[in-house]
Amino acid sequence: MNVGVLYSRIRRDEKLLLSELRDRGHEVTKIDVRKERFGVHEPPQAFDGVDIVVDRCLATSRSRYVTRFVDAYDLPVVNDPETAAICADKARNSLVLAEAGIPTPATEVTFTKESAMESIEEFGYPCVLKPVIGSWGRLMAKIDSRDAAEAILEHKETLGHYEHKVFYIQEFVEKPGRDIRVVATDGEPVAAMARSSDHWLTNAARGAETEAIEITDEMADLVERASEAVGGGLLGVDLMETGDSYTVHEVNHTVEFKALNEVSDVDVPATVVDWLESRVRGVEVTA
Repeated sequence: MNVGVLYSRIRRDEKLLLSELRDRGHEVTKIDVRKERFGVHEPPQAFDGVDIVVDRCLATSRSRYVTRFVDAYDLPVVNDPETAAICADKARNSLVLAEAGIPTPATEVTFTKESAMESIEEFGYPCVLKPVIGSWGRLMAKIDSRDAAEAILEHKETLGHYEHKVFYIQEFVEKPGRDIRVVATDGEPVAAMARSSDHWLTNAARGAETEAIEITDEMADLVERASEAVGGGLLGVDLMETGDSYTVHEVNHTVEFKALNEVSDVDVPATVVDWLESRVRGVEVTA
């Protein structure tokens, strides 16, 4: 098969994926989205002969738009543009999880700093303020006092992009110094790791220590349901332990897997390519 890989920068994750594809004899078409022009009637020439497209764009804005164009060109794309749109927006992400009955942290969205302050006071301290768009734990704030809340809200209202005027406020979940990332393909867990840190943010990109963990039946069930809620695909489902259970706080659509691959006995890129091959075979059968 010929796999088109959308990118703006080739990271370790993409190198692992490209290497696995080439080792199996698949043709790879690397498509640098920074250099292409996406017409509303005709696709760029770079897509000629491509059987499936994998979105690995670093920037969320590019990912959301380019997958929409690829879908309009009637090419199968991982992930689907609607899935990308839901996962890229924390408010939409939380809404679909809640609508599906999946345990997820209590969250409120407001549009003025006065309403935001009311929500924060009702949640109590600490609580968490997040940008609706963003990743790697950037611009997230754990708010410990009213003074801190007032300062952060004023900065967001005065200096921020319009998206920062959408105040996404969430309860602070007391977790045991770690959270859990599960990579899944259409709801089927591939592997899982715990990300541990003394800091309240436990992103691997921020230096959290990682270790492989066993996927329990409850985790697998939540991953399957969360994947279905956002539309399926190649996803990273993030969970937090809450006593004897779990809560799903986010589903990621351009999931990084290099850290997971380093600690897991599972060959993550090989499993992803297995899944891509099955997707292409499914398209050929129905064509």
